[in-house]
Amino acid sequence: MKAPWRIVLLLLAPLVMCASGCHIVRAISKRECHEPQPYMKSTSVAPLQIPPGLDAPDTTNALRLPVLNEPAPPPRRKGDPCLDEPPSFKVQRQPPRTPQA
Repeated sequence: MKAPWRIVLLLLAPLVMCASGCHIVRAISKRECHEPQPYMKSTSVAPLQIPPGLDAPDTTNALRLPVLNEPAPPPRRKGDPCLDEPPSFKVQRQPPRTPQA
């Protein structure tokens, strides 16, 4: 009688660990989105310098990135959701308006 229960526990234990692991990973990723990310330190590099005597590569189909002259977005606070999360589904209802005479 003990053997079937052991088999059930052996099968359920990995499922329980996997289900709780998703919650842990999601909680960690929420904290990390508000911290400075490595890509934020990236900078542009100088254009390719061709040594004398060599031909320049064909750049007719090269992707040209425009220079952005926009202000930086406002910093996000700790309580704000991460940008890769969908908004909450709860909509705050407006109080009913009373007709004015």
